Amino acid sequence: MTRRPPQWMDPLLVRLGTARVEDFTPLPTPATGGRASAVLVLLGEDPETGPDVLVLQRAANLRNHAGQPAFPGGAADPEDADAAATALREANEEVDLDPASVTVLAELPRLWIPVSDFVVTPILGWWHTPHRVHPREPVEVAHVARLPVAELVDPANRLRVRHPSGWTGPAFSVRGMLVWGFTAGVLATLLEMGGWDRPWPRHRVVDLPPTGADPAPSAGTDPVDEVPNPLR
Repeated sequence: MTRRPPQWMDPLLVRLGTARVEDFTPLPTPATGGRASAVLVLLGEDPETGPDVLVLQRAANLRNHAGQPAFPGGAADPEDADAAATALREANEEVDLDPASVTVLAELPRLWIPVSDFVVTPILGWWHTPHRVHPREPVEVAHVARLPVAELVDPANRLRVRHPSGWTGPAFSVRGMLVWGFTAGVLATLLEMGGWDRPWPRHRVVDLPPTGADPAPSAGTDPVDEVPNPLR
């Protein structure tokens, strides 16, 4: 059953009505090719901490993206009806999310990650009936957290990270997680679109720890030599 999201989401939903790939990344999405995938950007609301977003942390022993926070999601299966079905199925498989607890609100532009050749469709959802979630496969998912929007936009928790490849991108240091790469790029753009963003010290740049050194760049990144980022 569809549940109307709260009014605090209205500015974001209006803005997403005209969203383009260029709003999220300077990398154009190829017209053909790339492996189809989807992620679930799940917004909820906690009675004590307010609006939040669901993020998982990959297990530290994975070959790719080890220890990296991410939205639930993954590659499309032939049986998936659409990108929303992919995102909800993957979220169920990864963190035991009940698809019936989510109202799908918007399908964001398809974003290309060249290093893996994935074409990712972020799906925005409203968690109208929150419930307990947990890693269903601890060998793949180490931790699941609801990160409050208030903490994500706190200037003390905002920074940029420099990847060994020489690229930099937005990041969030919240509740023991360093959220960077594709996930941070999408988050940063959505926070800005929703009108929740606050001024933060963009000059604060740190080197990415070696444990997170996946090949990049991805959404929301820009070269370390300060080539202007169209997202900012």
